[in-house]
Amino acid sequence: MQIKSAKYIISAPSFDLCPKPDRPEFAFIGRSNVGKSSLINMLVNQKNLAKTSANPGKTQLINHFEINDRWYLVDLPGYGYAKVAQSSRRRWEQMIENYLRKRENLVNVFVLIDSRHKPQKIDLEFVNQLGEWQIPFTIVFTKSDKEKPGVVQRNVKAFIDAMRELWEFLPQSFVTSAEKKTGKDEVIAFIGQCLNTVASKE
Repeated sequence: MQIKSAKYIISAPSFDLCPKPDRPEFAFIGRSNVGKSSLINMLVNQKNLAKTSANPGKTQLINHFEINDRWYLVDLPGYGYAKVAQSSRRRWEQMIENYLRKRENLVNVFVLIDSRHKPQKIDLEFVNQLGEWQIPFTIVFTKSDKEKPGVVQRNVKAFIDAMRELWEFLPQSFVTSAEKKTGKDEVIAFIGQCLNTVASKE
């Protein structure tokens, strides 16, 4: 599959204000400052489709982009660090949970993990929560060009090993770099496979 067109549709403050669920949808989420916007822009071959920011926690809405006039790519607010009031953070968490659990056309969630760091408790808690909610997800390790290959490999292995303690079957994972376009073809091919599976069930 190739991404030939990508356009911004809407930023919604709650899942019930999202576009009509009439096509497959793939969501991207991760801790603030994990490189989510850069990864999305890399995947769709555009520099500024998803807004990047030096200030973590900038994404506060559910952002929909239409890809190839066929499916939606969704940029979700980051979890974890953000300089916001506790009440705002709780509202974000509720918005994300409602979206993840109630959005009927959601095919897969890409959970972004910073490959420069050892396993973080907040990331493990989030993927375990997705497991409890029975939401299909894939792990995308980001920023692999920002650290030595050996360090990235160790951090990736450590995260997968940490998941093994609770998971019998591990989700698929990809190692990426938005700057070097590492992992781009693999992620897009995976989305293509998911779309084919959805189409075969219709």
